[in-house]
Amino acid sequence: MKSKTLYWSITVALAGFLFGFDTVVISGANQPIKELWNTSPLFHGTFIMSMALWGTVFGALFGGLPCDRFGRKKTLIWIGILYLLSALGSAFAPDPYTFSFFRFIGGLGVGASSVAAPIYISEISSAEKRGRLVALYQFNIVFGIFIAFISNYLLKGVGGSNDWRLMLGVEAIPALAYSLMVLTVPNSPRWLALKKRNDEDAKQVLNLIYTKQKALEKLAEIKEDLVNNLKGERLFQKKFSRVIWLGFLIAFFNQLSGINFVLYYAPEILERSGLAAKESLFSSISIGVVNLVFTFVGLWLIDRLGRKQLIIIGSIGYIISLAMVGWSFYSGASSGLLLSFILLFIASHAIGQGAVIWVFISEIFPNNVRAYGQSLGTGTHWVFAAIITLITPLFLDNDKGIFAENPWPIFVFFSFMMILQLIWALTKMPETKGISLEKLEKQLVKNE
Repeated sequence: MKSKTLYWSITVALAGFLFGFDTVVISGANQPIKELWNTSPLFHGTFIMSMALWGTVFGALFGGLPCDRFGRKKTLIWIGILYLLSALGSAFAPDPYTFSFFRFIGGLGVGASSVAAPIYISEISSAEKRGRLVALYQFNIVFGIFIAFISNYLLKGVGGSNDWRLMLGVEAIPALAYSLMVLTVPNSPRWLALKKRNDEDAKQVLNLIYTKQKALEKLAEIKEDLVNNLKGERLFQKKFSRVIWLGFLIAFFNQLSGINFVLYYAPEILERSGLAAKESLFSSISIGVVNLVFTFVGLWLIDRLGRKQLIIIGSIGYIISLAMVGWSFYSGASSGLLLSFILLFIASHAIGQGAVIWVFISEIFPNNVRAYGQSLGTGTHWVFAAIITLITPLFLDNDKGIFAENPWPIFVFFSFMMILQLIWALTKMPETKGISLEKLEKQLVKNE
């Protein structure tokens, strides 16, 4: 029974692998595309680098609609198709406009997957294992990032001036594999019971997860939740105000840590410290390795220490590492020292926000509005990710960037924002580990 749940979770979490690969693979294509099409910094930031993120924003904000109407499974299948189309279309794009369109398509897949995959896994998991199973999604994101860095490094120079097309096109292989694998998972039992009113099919799925007696108890608990909630409830009501703020703030702080700024522009940032282009791509792999290793640590700790404790630990690491990266740029420290502080930043993220965000958002919203709550949290995450990626060329561009000579103020700003996150975690963030989704609803939602 446990092996089935684990297999389904791993299969669905592979959407996270494509998420990580798709969003970071552009870092290796950044400079070649800039030289090929010779666009302005504003155009490059708006269309080339951040168009996928704007697709992600739309996919995240509206991903709750197909999740509720057509189900988590069908949504996950279409996500794989979007990734496949994006990989092939981006690789063969003849101009920056076509390229931007297919990057947008891939972004839709990323955004929708950040809604559908965590929801699906949280709804098939037991309370005791939910944290680490949902965190498999984050692990796959990190693994995808790691493989993207390695892929970019290995493909650098293979295709001459068109090596960036190989970097982007190779994603079609895992996209096709995921699309076929996700056909084998069942529908979410909570979606079947609450949205389709199909108790029989819901019970069959629950029987595959629990013993027959436990399955009947879980179905009764889900049905009780249905009775206690009004049909057609909307997310933006006063009684949901606490969970709305929790979902918004954890996503807001996630991006104001600067994580996407570092991941998307890692080679360029490292070049500023004195590394050559090929060396910066190789050093980017070390970022992927540290991210992967410490995500394992976060995965192991999330159901032991809990979500809140990991955010506190991660916040302290963020504050120290970001401040030291800023100091390194300001003082002209060696590239090796700068890289070590960046790796400390990545480790802090992997243990803290990286491990927690998708788990926490998928837990805190009630069954009846979970898909829309997940859209709110992930949409917030991606809006700020897109904004940061869009404006980064205005700060870093070699000729016209505001901090072209030295980007140290950017990292000091991110460090300050992490002080605010630490205060929020200590004073406002609840602990959700080991509590069933239905019991969490009773604790976090005011039923007036």
